[in-house]
Parts: sequence; structure tokens; C-alpha cells
Amino acid sequence: MEKSIKKSMANPMKKQRGMTLISWIIILVFLLFQGVIAMNVLPVYLTDSNVTKIMKALPQDAKAKGLTPYYLKILVAKRLNINSIYSVTAEHITIQSGRGSHIVIIEYEPRGKLIGNLDYIISFRHEAKVSAH
Repeated sequence: MEKSIKKSMANPMKKQRGMTLISWIIILVFLLFQGVIAMNVLPVYLTDSNVTKIMKALPQDAKAKGLTPYYLKILVAKRLNINSIYSVTAEHITIQSGRGSHIVIIEYEPRGKLIGNLDYIISFRHEAKVSAH
């Protein structure tokens, strides 16, 4: 009997294996918080990937070449609207005229709620160079 008491006192952690209930709850809360962030922020990044596709296709687009800055801005705004991108408006589009080309800049900051009084702000900036001739 004394031997078993001495053995259990010598190494008390030997019998405990795995995680405790509190450890599981902490991990679960952390994963749920990460899931809420992902559910709120992921659509913003999916929208931005569509904006990126539009901007990458712009320099090779025959319709965009030779347009004035005004009509180029209208063309980009229409493409955004066709792709159901409503968070980026014509106000976010800037056209800079250079020698023989126009630089189209889309700069926007989507904002949203996470949980309670926690909000997110994400900044995006895209540029494309379009021939003016």
C-alpha cells in the first residue's frame, strides 16, 4: 500500500492525459472568433479579387484604348457594376493623364462590423496603365 502512495506522489501528472475542459473551451472560443472574422472579411477580399481582374484586363482592352479620361472612368465604373461590385463607385476611380497614356487608379476602404463595437477597415489600391492612342 505504501508503495502505491509513494508512486502516485512521485509523479502526479502521470495519470492526467489530454486537455482539460477549460483548455477545450478556450480553444473553441478562439476558433469561433477566427471564424467570425473570416466570415466578415472574406467577402471583402473576394470583391477585391474581382476588382483586380478588371484592372489587369484594362490595358489589353481595345475599348479602353484612346478614350478620354471621362469616358474611361465611365467604362471602368460600368465594368464594376456589371460584376456586381457596388462597394466601389465612380468616386473611388481616379484617372491621371500622362504622355500617351492614362493611369487608372482605384482606391477604396471597405468598412464593416465584426462583433459588438469591433469594426474593420481594409485599404485597397489598384493601378492600370491604358494607352491614350
